Formats: sequence, structure tokens, C-alpha cells
Amino acid sequence: MHLTKMQGLGNDYLYIYGEIKDPAAISVKLSDRHFGIGSDGIIIISDSDIADFKMRIFNADGSEAKMCGNGIRCVGKYVFEKGYTDKKHLLIETLSGVRTLDLHTICGEVAYVTVNMGKTIAEEPVTLSVNGEKITCTPVSVGNPHAVIFVPDAQNAPLHTVGAALENHEFFRDGVNVEFVQVIDSHTLRMRVWERGSGVTMACGTGACACVCAAAEIGFCSKGEDITVKLDGGDLNIKLLADNTAMMTGPAKTVCECEVNNI
Repeated sequence: MHLTKMQGLGNDYLYIYGEIKDPAAISVKLSDRHFGIGSDGIIIISDSDIADFKMRIFNADGSEAKMCGNGIRCVGKYVFEKGYTDKKHLLIETLSGVRTLDLHTICGEVAYVTVNMGKTIAEEPVTLSVNGEKITCTPVSVGNPHAVIFVPDAQNAPLHTVGAALENHEFFRDGVNVEFVQVIDSHTLRMRVWERGSGVTMACGTGACACVCAAAEIGFCSKGEDITVKLDGGDLNIKLLADNTAMMTGPAKTVCECEVNNI
């Protein structure tokens, strides 16, 4: 099996073109950073009846995700640079619906990708009991579920305790991605994330969109303006349009090509 390891701000996946058997089990095995190749999961790219391509995302624990903002940028780079398409405007089918990509190339290689992430929906903040303490978060949907928690210091946020516990809290029946967000100023947010099914990751594209949506809802930042979200793996640019559609721009990079036998 041939795989390409790619990363968007350190959120790394193994990419495969074509259908494979038992992708959940393969993701668990190959994602292991000690006994496998090491990644946050695998992404399978295939033909689509309703878009240019289809992507399926399996987390490191084998669960299937609906959407991945960092992963979909790498899908655009993958299909363009490997010659599956020469288009720079692409439609990608996901479990969260069809998403549009605009590829920004330098010397024939994709450097940045802008993704229309669809509409974000923020609910009223809720206060939940987590590990014996009260935690207030804003539930946000970006096609997948998020819980945004505003904190004074994101660097020292309790990802492994509060994040891990909140992921499977009874309030979120299907689990949830947890973002800890520090407001630097009206155009800059610092975010760290505990991802559903993967744990702490370097970046989360849908999470960045979710935190801008929650921040705009509360009044920390404004719609229609470029917001820099600073993640462990680097920066994403998010613009929330008037109708709550999130536009995300960020890098996509290839790490290496891999051949795996006896899976």
C-alpha cells in the first residue's frame, strides 16, 4: 500500500487514493507513533458522483470524522500535485457536505489553500460539571461538534484533564472537539485543542472556525474581518462572513512517501 504523509500546521494524516478494506483498523495500526508510521489518522481520497473528489477521515482511534479543515487542504495539494486534476478550484465531498477549495500555487506547487468551510452555528453557552468543577463552554457546529472554552492562558490550558473529560461528556452524545481559546486582541486568538478521537493535536481547522464563530457571537471579534488563529502548529486565517460562513486559509505540506507491506 502506498501512502503519502502530509500535514497542515502539524495536524498530520496518511493519505491514500482509492478504496481500502477495514480503514478503521488500518488507521489504528498505522497512526501509532511507536509501532506504526505515526499520524493523527488516515484520509482516503476517491472519486465522487457529486464533486471532483471525495474524502473520508479516520482518526487515530479508528473513529470516522465528518470533516477536517487541515486535512482537506492537504487533499487539494495531493490531487493537484499528483496529477489527478489541473483545476485550482475544487469541490470535495465530505460527510459534512461538499466543500469548495481554491488552491494557491507557487512554481507549480500548492502552498496555501482557501476552504469554504460552510456555515458555523453557535449555541448559547452552557455550564457543565467536568471532573468536579463547573466549566462554561460555547457549543459550535462546523459540520462536526465543538465546545469552545475561553481561558486567560491557552498555553497552560487543561487539555489532558478537562479536554479529555469533556470529549465524552453526556451533554455531547456523539462526543466533541474541545478548544481552549485566549483572546489576544480583536483580530488575534490563541487556541489549543483536544480533538475527538485523536487527543491533543497541533492544529484543528474546524476548531479554528468554531472559536472565531464563538468569539464573534460573544463580541470578542467581528464578522467580515480577517482573524488570525494561532495554533501550536502555526497560524490560520479565518474570515467569518455575514451569514456565518467560515473561510479558512492555511498551508499544506508533504512530509514523505511511504510503502507499507503486510498490513
